[in-house]
Amino acid sequence: MAPNNKRQSIVPAPFQAYYDAYHFSPATRVGDTIWVSGQVGIGADMEPAEGLRAQAQIAFESLKLILEEAGASLADVVELTTFHTDLHGEIEAFMSVKDQYFPSRYPSWTSVGVTQLALPGLVIEIRAVAVAGSGKD
Repeated sequence: MAPNNKRQSIVPAPFQAYYDAYHFSPATRVGDTIWVSGQVGIGADMEPAEGLRAQAQIAFESLKLILEEAGASLADVVELTTFHTDLHGEIEAFMSVKDQYFPSRYPSWTSVGVTQLALPGLVIEIRAVAVAGSGKD
């Protein structure tokens, strides 16, 4: 049986407004591969959360929700890319949050220092690539 290579936009209900307003998919799935757009630490009030730890936690929870909608999990993440406005100053704090979500079977990871993110006050953005089912033992 041939794999399903049809492109699917993954848009969980909480992300529909972003999809409509900014014209991007929170994730795209082709076959078992899922590319997740950068996730940031914006709270329910649509404002950046206070500090790196809070923003990272929101971003990882969003990543988790999107992957679940796509039929995958954090265990299926094979590549993680993070963008930091203060890479050297906050990398240890970020790693302590990241390790809560990836306690073992670590994905490939690239961290990049940047001068700005999409909105003032954002300090972290997290994007990922996952392969559905690859995290199962």
